[in-house]
Amino acid sequence: LVAEGKSNRAIAEELIISEKTVKAHVSHILSKLGAENRVQAVHVGRQSGLLPLH
Repeated sequence: LVAEGKSNRAIAEELIISEKTVKAHVSHILSKLGAENRVQAVHVGRQSGLLPLH
């Protein structure tokens, strides 16, 4: 969902979880990927095969 450019609020609504929970998960993803922001995380995810390249 992050790779689709969705906001924390949109992700929270889609997954029926709190926005705070989304923020925590995104923060953990950024940390694990060594990324500074969402765009960089998506790039790393695609380069490492975690996400499709399209």
